[in-house]
Amino acid sequence: MPPRPIRELRDLTRYRKTQVEERSREVQRLDKVLQDAGIKLSSVASKTLGVSVRRMLDGLVAGTHDPELLAELACGRLRRKLPALKEALSGRFRSEHHGLLVAQILAHIDYLDETIATLSERIEQLIAPYSRQHELLETIPGVGRTGAEVLIAEIGVDMSVFPTDAHLASWAGQCPGNHESAGKRRSGRPRHGSRSLQATLTESAKAASRSKGTYLGAQYTRLRGRRGPGKATGALRHSILIAAYHILDENNAYRELGADYFDRRSTEQRTKRLVRQLEQLGHNVTLEPLAA
Repeated sequence: MPPRPIRELRDLTRYRKTQVEERSREVQRLDKVLQDAGIKLSSVASKTLGVSVRRMLDGLVAGTHDPELLAELACGRLRRKLPALKEALSGRFRSEHHGLLVAQILAHIDYLDETIATLSERIEQLIAPYSRQHELLETIPGVGRTGAEVLIAEIGVDMSVFPTDAHLASWAGQCPGNHESAGKRRSGRPRHGSRSLQATLTESAKAASRSKGTYLGAQYTRLRGRRGPGKATGALRHSILIAAYHILDENNAYRELGADYFDRRSTEQRTKRLVRQLEQLGHNVTLEPLAA
């Protein structure tokens, strides 16, 4: 049972997550209504609710249906796409039906934006005493500001409650299960841990898998070919959680091992693999070690 500040922080981060997900669903509903009206803004604008798109939607709700007038509301780089915008805005938008739905959805999105901003402000206040731990967790590749907040909220900052990093991984459900009966191994399915922690670790793992020149990026590339992207992402979730344990326990920043860590660890295995690849290409390989 974590202390009260951590429990309150956990409630806030989880509730913020649900509001962010609800906002994403509302944006999808908005696009569905626009598609039904023949408005194809999502095919032209990269952001469904950017500044320009919001001005056009407000114009549609206000009763302006002329594609040329609506397209002129675009600003910035979107003005380079004025011909495509005029075509995308030439639909069958009806104010009495589509206008009502769009107005209600936009009002709900505005309310959710206010809620998320209020929750984020309160989270910043509660996490201020743990600013040092928050900054250290952000040194992990793939872990951003929000991810570090969720890590603190879900596992706390006192790692003495877990005897080892393996205990933390087991508690969080980020390691294989151990179901054995009568000397027979039944299932290796992990136990159910915190869904919020699982989602945050997955997001961080996917971000870390795209990082260049890092241990986590090399680990993902190494495992993806043999085990698939799902297993590779699970391995990165485990690695990030273990790194977070030692960072919080030792109060030190993340120590990068480098993308060549696996090559340096297994030089002999790499040599055999390269020789085998050359032999498969039809070469006769003779190895002569260089002088020291």
